[in-house]
Amino acid sequence: MCFLIAGIQPKTVDLDSHSRRCSSCGLYQARLKRIDHYISLFFVRLVRVKKGDPFIQCQSCGSVFSESGETWYQATGRPENRCSRCGAPLESAFRFCPGCGKQIQ
Repeated sequence: MCFLIAGIQPKTVDLDSHSRRCSSCGLYQARLKRIDHYISLFFVRLVRVKKGDPFIQCQSCGSVFSESGETWYQATGRPENRCSRCGAPLESAFRFCPGCGKQIQ
């Protein structure tokens, strides 16, 4: 008896190494990405079967935009609850940012 484990797996590919400005939170932490789909055998990607469309995703707030700037997904987090320097989430009791150590004003 032989079992064959195969399927299609998605893989997110970074297309550009420099950060862009996110139009949602205003931080320069948005990256150009693409999701490709691969045929896999025993969880090893073998052949790309579908090349995805490029999109921009903010690593800070999670918003997703098209390359032309059209909003695909808008994160619901409020920008005032994030550090203005690094974008880390903040609680009202914090006096310093847990991500970068900057004093919160």
